[in-house]
Amino acid sequence: MKFLDLEYIKAHSRICCDCEDGLLELYGDAAEETLLNYVGMSYDDVVEQYGGVPAPLMQAALLLVDVSYQYRSPLSPTNVSVVPYTFDLLVKPYMKL
Repeated sequence: MKFLDLEYIKAHSRICCDCEDGLLELYGDAAEETLLNYVGMSYDDVVEQYGGVPAPLMQAALLLVDVSYQYRSPLSPTNVSVVPYTFDLLVKPYMKL
């Protein structure tokens, strides 16, 4: 993970044990990559433009990790889960047009 921290992830998702750290790191890597793809910037571009990763992007990545952790099963017509609308509100100002 380039900008998420395992301790932030565990605090955000209220996870106390260490037994799923590997899984959380996988979700963290995926969330970071998904977020950067969504905004159309590389990690280096974000750091260069903003001097670091802005708090709204960090929060959006944490939301993605939490959704992945809570909803591990694939979606189906009877089990539909959507990334929270909050994600769009946090990320859209940083999207490259």
